[in-house]
Amino acid sequence: MGALSITGIKPGSTSLKLTAGKITKTVPITVLSRNLLSYGPAEGGGLTATVNTDGSLHVTGTATGQWRGLSWTFPCPVQGTVKLSGTSIAGLSFNIKCLDAKGQQLGDQMNLGNSVMAIPAGTVSLFLNVISIEATPTAKDGDLRIQLESGTTAHDWMRPDNTSLKGGGMN
Repeated sequence: MGALSITGIKPGSTSLKLTAGKITKTVPITVLSRNLLSYGPAEGGGLTATVNTDGSLHVTGTATGQWRGLSWTFPCPVQGTVKLSGTSIAGLSFNIKCLDAKGQQLGDQMNLGNSVMAIPAGTVSLFLNVISIEATPTAKDGDLRIQLESGTTAHDWMRPDNTSLKGGGMN
């Protein structure tokens, strides 16, 4: 009995047809993005995010204050160590918080300053936010390519599987 190893080239779905003698089986295969984030259109806190055709976020507007902006909450897709990376827009920052079943933060937030972290035990969802770090926010118009992936190494940015999650604002 031999082993079969399959490596996905790009995200998507296909199937594998296996035949042994007179027996044929078709096995569905889904290749997921290594980017574990979920986000989509959002408006609030003076900012608006839309999703570009490549899956990146386009952010416009002027935040209503420092630490104000946009947010998304979604189920935590992994356990273990993760790496946060991405490109930012001057005056904006992004971070991720791990939340328990009651929506309470577990551990420290992840940002580019502490971009490798272990997902704390009990984490059921992640909270992504894009916020102004300016004391007096200025107008923004740019693209963000944020990536959260398993492991400790940042790879080239990849579109997340879910770019239609409705976000909200942090006022």
